[in-house]
Amino acid sequence: MKPVKVGLLGLGTVGGGTVNVLRRNAGEITRRAGRGIVISHAAARSLDKPRLCDTTGIRLTTDPNEVVDDPGVDVVVELIGGYDLSRELVLRAIANGKHVVTANKALIAKYGNEIFAAASRQGVVVAFEAAVAGGIPIIKAIREGLAGNRIEWLAGIINGTGNFILTEMRDKGREFADVLAEAQRFGYAEADPTFDVEGIDSAHKLTILASIAFGVPLQFEHA
Repeated sequence: MKPVKVGLLGLGTVGGGTVNVLRRNAGEITRRAGRGIVISHAAARSLDKPRLCDTTGIRLTTDPNEVVDDPGVDVVVELIGGYDLSRELVLRAIANGKHVVTANKALIAKYGNEIFAAASRQGVVVAFEAAVAGGIPIIKAIREGLAGNRIEWLAGIINGTGNFILTEMRDKGREFADVLAEAQRFGYAEADPTFDVEGIDSAHKLTILASIAFGVPLQFEHA
């Protein structure tokens, strides 16, 4: 059986990690999925930047539209983040009849209703487990494992950067700016930490969790 060919949008930390996992665990993934899963095409802002992954055999481009328009790509994995460009690319991939996987909680929180409606019309799947606490995973647990339960409330720590900063400040009496700089050095916080420190990242995640848990439309504007 032919392998599933993946088009990857973004080759940063998360994108590079995705390449590494799919290569390192290729045999086990094939066994479990029943088909091989290979990255055939990937887009990055720069092709000269040093990579955290081996891109041998992957067609590289700086134009993400080439990936979503590639007839050989079965699934588009969106890992560029943000709102507008990611929305445009995901909707274009859906219009091309491709399934989509995204870790972009901002995209789902703000445009998820539109994206899911478009996917339904095209008969494709938009998977977003990695958008919220992907290591748990919480979305699958709520949608499937707790499908027969009436959920009354949700509580938890959903922003690791904020949790790290507040814990260090409380336990060690450190200053906010100092801990934030350390979080950025460790890779916990982005170069622009606005989404984390102003609660926007948490609002994105809460929007998604509330929609799934309580059966309401995604309403980021009310988060």
